[in-house]
Amino acid sequence: MYLLRRAWTEMTNEVLVLPSRTLVLVWAVGLLLLPLVYSDAYVLRILTMTCIFAIFAASWDLLAGYTGQVNFGHALFFGAGAYTSALLSLKLGVSPWLTIWAGAAVAALFGYLSGYLCLRLRGSYLSLATLAFPLIGLGLLFAFPDFSGGELGVSGLQRMILGPTANYYVACVSMLVIVFGLWAIADSRFGIVLHAIRDDEVAARASGINTPRYKLAVFALSAAAAGYAGALLAHYLRVAGPSTLEVALSFQVVIWGIFGGVATIYGPVAAVFILYPLTEWLGSFRHFGELRLLIFAVIVLLVLLFMPRGLTPWVRDKIEAQCPRCKQRNFIFRKTCRLCGAPLQAQVTRAERLVGHQ
Repeated sequence: MYLLRRAWTEMTNEVLVLPSRTLVLVWAVGLLLLPLVYSDAYVLRILTMTCIFAIFAASWDLLAGYTGQVNFGHALFFGAGAYTSALLSLKLGVSPWLTIWAGAAVAALFGYLSGYLCLRLRGSYLSLATLAFPLIGLGLLFAFPDFSGGELGVSGLQRMILGPTANYYVACVSMLVIVFGLWAIADSRFGIVLHAIRDDEVAARASGINTPRYKLAVFALSAAAAGYAGALLAHYLRVAGPSTLEVALSFQVVIWGIFGGVATIYGPVAAVFILYPLTEWLGSFRHFGELRLLIFAVIVLLVLLFMPRGLTPWVRDKIEAQCPRCKQRNFIFRKTCRLCGAPLQAQVTRAERLVGHQ
């Protein structure tokens, strides 16, 4: 009973007080309960893929959004996890429940090595350097077709579990655990240091922060999550092919991140849950089949034009206000801050008056 009372207290004091957190709670509960009320196999397949790509998008945001290390070759880690898990399962007969962790570990190693090679690079130079890594990976796969399957990839993999509902729950629970885990990391002291590195790495280093160590750590963490997603996808589709290393996939995750809002973790996840089912749904219409990429591009362009910080920060600013004293967020209709009691509406009215006088 004590644990239940404490959980309810935390729920009412930390989650239900903010609309954005309440929406996240409703979304998570809805995902878990969906198969109980609607178990269409096609819909569950789309949502399973969406959950897997949501992990991939959140892993990119931890690296690019919080440290400013914009990675244009994030598909390297996704493909490394997929191929590692596939080859171990197919050639050695290891259970997929174990090989997915091996895929995440190998991807983390690749992330550490990539970060080590790019430690001295900044900005566009870093992005272009990371873009080369998946291309090198593709070249190695094609150079050893007997081992990697070449252009056809590795097929005939064992599924982790049978049934569309069971596969959905594996992907959904994995996504919720990893995404909330990445968010907790980003919201911790580790995340504050990453923010400092992104804003001014020289000042962070002058403050005594070992910036190379933190950058290598976040490269490895981000790569591990991406590799886990790649391994999940490989065993769900029962194939690991060159498409998991394509540059197009790397650019796709960048679009998801910018569309949803960088340095949020939940922004790219929301973008995947909006854009991936939308493109699949448009593809089901004969008239929209060839135009779905154009419609997708127009939607992304409109969001970037009218919501430059991304979709989720724009929505959050519409329903929440930041306290001018303690910087905590509150429901937009509150008159005083829920923590420090500072007036909120008066500050907004005063700011509006100042803008009007100008």
